[in-house]
Amino acid sequence: MAALMAAVAAAASTAFATLHLTKPAIPLTRTTHRHLRTIIASSLSSTPSTTPEFNITFAPPKPKSEPKLKPKPASESESATETPGQDSASELDDQLYIPWIVRDESGNLTLQSTPPARLLHQMANAETKKKKKKKEKDSKAKPASPTAEPKFSKAARRFYNENFRDPPQRLSKVLAAAGVASRRNSEELIFGGKVTVNGSVCNTPQTRVDPVRDVIYVNGNRLPKKLPPKVYFALNKPKGYICSAGEKETKSVLSLFNDFMNSWDKRNPGLPKPRLFTVGRLDVATTGLLIVTNDGDFAQKLSHPSSKLSKEYIATIDGSVNKRHLITISEGTVVEGVQCAPDIVELLPPQPDLSRPRIRIVVHEGRNHEVRELVKNAGLEIHALKRIRIGGFRLPSDLGIGKHAELKQANLRALGWKS
Repeated sequence: MAALMAAVAAAASTAFATLHLTKPAIPLTRTTHRHLRTIIASSLSSTPSTTPEFNITFAPPKPKSEPKLKPKPASESESATETPGQDSASELDDQLYIPWIVRDESGNLTLQSTPPARLLHQMANAETKKKKKKKEKDSKAKPASPTAEPKFSKAARRFYNENFRDPPQRLSKVLAAAGVASRRNSEELIFGGKVTVNGSVCNTPQTRVDPVRDVIYVNGNRLPKKLPPKVYFALNKPKGYICSAGEKETKSVLSLFNDFMNSWDKRNPGLPKPRLFTVGRLDVATTGLLIVTNDGDFAQKLSHPSSKLSKEYIATIDGSVNKRHLITISEGTVVEGVQCAPDIVELLPPQPDLSRPRIRIVVHEGRNHEVRELVKNAGLEIHALKRIRIGGFRLPSDLGIGKHAELKQANLRALGWKS
């Protein structure tokens, strides 16, 4: 760049051209920093068909020994006679002068020393914008386009199916889980030849099937591939309700879930409705805690005697209770051919709002009518019987009669269910 500047300066000192302007020429000087100052002029002909020609010339170099002139204050007379757009050399000292070629109202090109008024107005009204930081640009980057889910290899899918996927289950169990009927009624449908698996009639309830892969029809209706999710409820059973799906003239505890079942499709679109059933049973006159679910394995574990889950009852007795009665109840009795003895027998303290005595009895066998048989064997008559606890889960005090509440994982663990 320095060599180029030196060559231009040498050429400018030896060659000069004559500049023809329609307006007086503006003298320009070269600064001590050897900046080039150029003047562009245009000579316009009177006819619009001719194109304007521009001649360029350079000012002679300024000697180094020449002192720098300071601008003198102009008098009022000089300022009045000074032509607008024409500046002195001192005013342009140390400053690069750039002329403006502007088209006037008549369409002719003219030379002026100040920018157009329109440009100055736009610059004054322009709004300055802060420079965006690189971090902001990175944060506002366009989101990546969604990519399709990766397709796993056959070996990976086979490994998943063999190790993590649910294994095939018995046909009767699959039908019961799908809500077709109870397991016993599902077996009757299978024996009756009303169930087909992959186009063939299946008469064996123990046949292992996979509802996702196998095509299962029951009475001409295909079984959905998606099984309903597992649900668990605690119900405060009222008196006069039976635990099985009763006939029209009897009231079933499952009818207390009609609102829940009617709103199932709205809350769980695309999923089949679960078939609810009770875990164990309470007779029609017994009230209190009852577990309702559609998980057959969970129900079997809780209701089977081998689980040895303790169940706590409060028996309200007609008449008086003495120590001999409590000893007889604690000794146990034979229920369904098996000797059953309670874990705890306790006479509760009287309360002012209750006139009848109450006995707290805890059993773990879970035999049918076990508590009633124990009290009957002691020569007492039960006025009311209520179950208040199963395992480590106690009936919530704020759960009204006939109401149900969904069980959480902590409640299921209290019932001994770890899955």
